[in-house]
Amino acid sequence: MDENRAEGTVRNIGGKMQEGLGRAAGDAATQAKGQLNQAAGAAQDVYGQTKDASRDTAASVSQWLRDTIETQPYTAAIAALGIGWLLGRLHRPF
Repeated sequence: MDENRAEGTVRNIGGKMQEGLGRAAGDAATQAKGQLNQAAGAAQDVYGQTKDASRDTAASVSQWLRDTIETQPYTAAIAALGIGWLLGRLHRPF
């Protein structure tokens, strides 16, 4: 789990407490700051979730590529040669 998820959750909870204290005290500024902290905490939590998902996706793509190379080495070699040829052709006119 990404540290942004934990920090975002803590900030969100703190913002809820701050908003509740502002509401109880009748202080609109504290209540607004609490709502702002809740929004910032939620955004940070979503950022952490996105970061975790991208890390998992990259790991699964890496594992798929590794498995393909191990099980089909000739196909992987031909694909690598084809990609190399295409990259070489990018700098020359057809």
